[in-house]
Amino acid sequence: MKIWFKLMKDHHIVKDTTITDDSCDTRTHKIFRALEEACHQFDVGIPIWLDSTVRDFKRFARARFTQDAFVEELYADYLEIEVLEED
Repeated sequence: MKIWFKLMKDHHIVKDTTITDDSCDTRTHKIFRALEEACHQFDVGIPIWLDSTVRDFKRFARARFTQDAFVEELYADYLEIEVLEED
């Protein structure tokens, strides 16, 4: 599985990273682990999966985490996650 993370501010990519996970773990575990790693790289808190975020991710394999999903202040407009390749 390959997942692309983008931190966006004013319609520009501030930071981005692609994380690949070839383990035999479940899709959910891979996504959570990759999200945690990307947040660590970007030096932001780990966001909360709101119902709307989960719904978008299930439907489009892409979701945006806005400030509402973060406990701490987010120095960007949103964090976007997009699955590029599935196992």
